[in-house]
Amino acid sequence: MIKSSKYNLSEGSIVNKLFFVAVPIITSQIFQMAYNLTDMFWLGRVSSDAVAASGTAGLFLWLSMAFFLFGRMGAEIGVSQNLGKGDKETARIYAQSAIAIAVVIGIIVGAIFILFHETFIGLFGIQEAHVEQYAREYLSIVSLSLPMMFTSAAITGIFNGAGNARVSLIINGVGFSINMILDPILILTMDMGIRGAGIATVIAHSVALSLALILLKKYRNRPFEKIKLLVAPSVEAIKQIFKWVIPVSLESGLFTLLTMLTTPLIARYGATALATIRIGSQIESLSWLIAGGYASALTAFTGQNFGAGKWTRIRKGFKVSTYIMSVWGIFVGIVLFFFGRTLFSIFAPNDPEVVEMGATLLRILAVIQIPACLEGVAAGIFRGKGKTLPPSIASISSNILRVLLAYGAVYLTNLSLTGIWYAVSISAAVRGIWIFVWYLLYSRKEPRLDEVENVR
Repeated sequence: MIKSSKYNLSEGSIVNKLFFVAVPIITSQIFQMAYNLTDMFWLGRVSSDAVAASGTAGLFLWLSMAFFLFGRMGAEIGVSQNLGKGDKETARIYAQSAIAIAVVIGIIVGAIFILFHETFIGLFGIQEAHVEQYAREYLSIVSLSLPMMFTSAAITGIFNGAGNARVSLIINGVGFSINMILDPILILTMDMGIRGAGIATVIAHSVALSLALILLKKYRNRPFEKIKLLVAPSVEAIKQIFKWVIPVSLESGLFTLLTMLTTPLIARYGATALATIRIGSQIESLSWLIAGGYASALTAFTGQNFGAGKWTRIRKGFKVSTYIMSVWGIFVGIVLFFFGRTLFSIFAPNDPEVVEMGATLLRILAVIQIPACLEGVAAGIFRGKGKTLPPSIASISSNILRVLLAYGAVYLTNLSLTGIWYAVSISAAVRGIWIFVWYLLYSRKEPRLDEVENVR
C-alpha cells in the first residue's frame, strides 16, 4: 500500500480526504467551465449570433471529450488502484501509457476537426449564413488546442489518481487566467471577434500544458521520481485503459452525437434558441461540472481503497457523498428556479428574448438537479472499481430517450421549443435515478469485510 501521507486516500478521515481531493478538482472543473463562460461573456458583448456560433462549434469540442477521457480516466484509475496496492512501478507504467494515448488521440482528433470543419458545421443547417461562417472559423482555430488539452488532462489525471488534486487546480487555474486576460483584448480591443476567442483558448491551453509538464517532472510532491514522456507505452496497460474507458468514451461521444441530433430541432427556431441552449447549458454546468469533479475525486478515493481492499471505507465514502451531493443539488435547483433570469441577463444583456427564453429553460432544469448530482456519486464509485460499463449503459439509454422525447415534443405536440427543454430534463432525471439505484443493488453483492491480507 502507498505510504501514509496526506495523499493516501485509504487512511484518515473520509470526509477530510474526499474534500482534500474534491475541492481542487471541482475548482478545476469550474475553471474549465469558466473558459466557456468567459468566451460567452465577451462574445455576448459582440452579439448573440457570435454566442450561438461558438455554441454550435463547441458541440464538436464536447464530442472530443469522448477521446479526451482515454488519457485522463486511464491515468486516474490505473494510478489510483495500483498505488492503493502499493505497486508504484505499475502505477508509473499506467501514467506513461496514458500520456502517450492522450498525445496521439489529441493530434488525430484535432486534425480531423480542422480538415473537415466546413462539412461538420454544415450538418446543422444553421439558418443565418454569417452565424455558420462564425462557427466554422471558431472550430478551425480552437481545434489546434486539442493535443495540448488532451495531454494536460492525462497529467492532471495522474496527480488526481495519486491523491494530489491541487496540481490540477494549479494547471487549470493558470490556463483560465491566461484565457480571461486574453479574451477581452483579442475579442474587443483588437476587434477579432470570435476568432479572438479561439486564439485565446489555444494560447491558454499551450501555457497550461507547459506548466503541467514542468510539474510532472520537477514538482517536489510529484507521484513518481522518474517518469519518461518519450517512451513506448505498455501494450498491457493500453489494453486495460481501453477496457476501462471505451464504455465511458462511448457514453460521452453518443451523448454529444445525440445532442447534435436535437440541435437541428433547436436551430429551426433561429439563433436566439441556439444562444439560449448554449448559455443555459453553461449555467447549468454549475451542477453537472461540479458533480463530475466530485465524481473524479470519488474515483480516485475508491480506486485507492479498492486496491487496498478497504470495502468498509468505500461504503462510508458512498454514504457521505450522497448527503453532500444531495445538498448541492437542492442548492443549485433553488438558484436555477428563482434566479435564472438574472443569470441569463449577465450573458445576453442586450437580448431580452434570450433572457426570457432562458429563464423558462432553467426553471425546467431546476427540478432534476438532485438526481443529476447523485448520478455523479454512483458513477464515480463504479469507475473507481474499474466497473465503467453500468454508468455508460444507463447514460446511453437515457440519452436515446432524450432524442425520442424531443422529436416527439416537436412533431406530435404543440409544445415546440419548450417540449425540447422538457425532454432534456426528463431524460436527465431518468439517467440519474437509474444509475444510483443500480449501484445500490450492485453494492449488496460486494464483500462486507475488509481484505486484511491486502492491507500492508
